[in-house]
Parts: sequence; structure tokens; C-alpha cells
Amino acid sequence: MTYFDSDGHQIAYLDEGQGEPILLIHGFASSKMVNWVQPGWVKFLTEAGYRVIALDNRGHGQSAKLYDPDLYSSPIMAEDARRLLDHLGIEQAYVMGYSMGARISAFLSLNHPERVKRVVFGGLGGGMIHGTGDPQPIITALEADDPSEIKHVTGKAFRQFADQTGSDRLALAACMKSARQKITVEELSGLSVPALVAVGTRDVISGKAQELADILPHGEAVDIPDRDHMLAVGDKVYKEAALEFFKRDQVAD
Repeated sequence: MTYFDSDGHQIAYLDEGQGEPILLIHGFASSKMVNWVQPGWVKFLTEAGYRVIALDNRGHGQSAKLYDPDLYSSPIMAEDARRLLDHLGIEQAYVMGYSMGARISAFLSLNHPERVKRVVFGGLGGGMIHGTGDPQPIITALEADDPSEIKHVTGKAFRQFADQTGSDRLALAACMKSARQKITVEELSGLSVPALVAVGTRDVISGKAQELADILPHGEAVDIPDRDHMLAVGDKVYKEAALEFFKRDQVAD
């Protein structure tokens, strides 16, 4: 496992392949392995000729586990991503985030547009603006001592996922208390980076892809057919759309 220091916190990452760099930022309660390696993204993109970098967000995977919600805002987590690019000496990269990772990617693109060549927002459409629902049932489920007492369907699903992946559920609870900042229409309408929004047509969490794409000055949408929030992650339509989007710069060159 490879690590770097981000503002005093140890962040794990992988760096594979050669070519133009793509930085991948995973979703809540996931990891670089669960979100990007296991669904075949790293293999897919390295075989397409890209250098693929993926980090474990703070509180997730092999990275530092923190228990203060103030340390988990999306802008702070975006700085972890920016520092990873600094650590690797990468001036500019393609960026793709999924769900929470899409929100982090948006803050990275807004605050450091010169570092982002193109960005893909996966698994988060209109929810980037409106929010994605009440986080409290998920927080309560993650903090519960006895999982058998959890009745809330979504909370129970997140708790089971956290337990199955061996995650630090209290670190995830702290993250959930802080990491879901909405971004205003005014802010997003000023995003200078070309952006692709990809959301499953059966995703009831993320909001519609087109709603977000319509706000972005250089935005476009792709609907991932017949996929919900979980199944869209490794879908072929999503992969092909993202690859085509990244390759446009090569065609222009």
C-alpha cells in the first residue's frame, strides 16, 4: 500500500499505468478497491492507455480514520485530492468521482480549475444541488451498538455494507455528518471545466443527470440504462461514455 501525508493525515492511494493521468475519487463508505478496482475501472482505463490514480478518502479504506465531523467537509476532502496531485507532481489531470466522490470532484474543479482537465460526475445529478436525503438514519445506523435493532431500510443497508467491507463505522458516521454540502446553482454555473454527468435511470438517490448538466456551462449528461445507484458503478455504458469523454482532447490534439 502506498501513502502520502495530507495536512498531517495519512492517505492511501494507488498509481497504475502510463499515459495521461486520471484521478478517481470514490463514494461514501466505499474505497478505491470497492469503487474502482473491483468493478474493473482501473483495468479498463489503464488498458485504454491512461495512468490511473485512486485514493482512499479520509475515514475510508486504508486511509486515516478521523472522528471529528469538522475534518470531513467536501472542500477539505477535495484538498486531499489536490495534495495527491501535488505529491505526484501532476499539474493537471482528468478527474472522476462517484456519489460523494462526485461532490468532492466538484469542489476540486471549482476551487482548482487549472488542475482539472475534464471531470466526470458519476452517481450524482440534481442531488448535488438539492441534497440526497436525510443523513440522520444512516448516522444512527452506523453508530448503533446492536445492528439487529436498526429498522430504517437505507440506514440498515449502509450499516451492512460498512460491516461487510470492514469499515470503521464511527469514522463513516463522522464523515456522514459533514460531507454532503450542497453546491449552489450560482457556483455550478461558473464551473469552467468540461463536465459529464452519468447517473443510472433507476437511481432514486442521486437526482437526474440532465438537471445538473443543464446548469453547467460545459456540461452534458448520460443516462445509464436500468441501473440503480449501486449497479451503475461498473456499468459498460458508463465506462464507454467516460472514456469517450476523456479521449476528446486527444482527438482535438
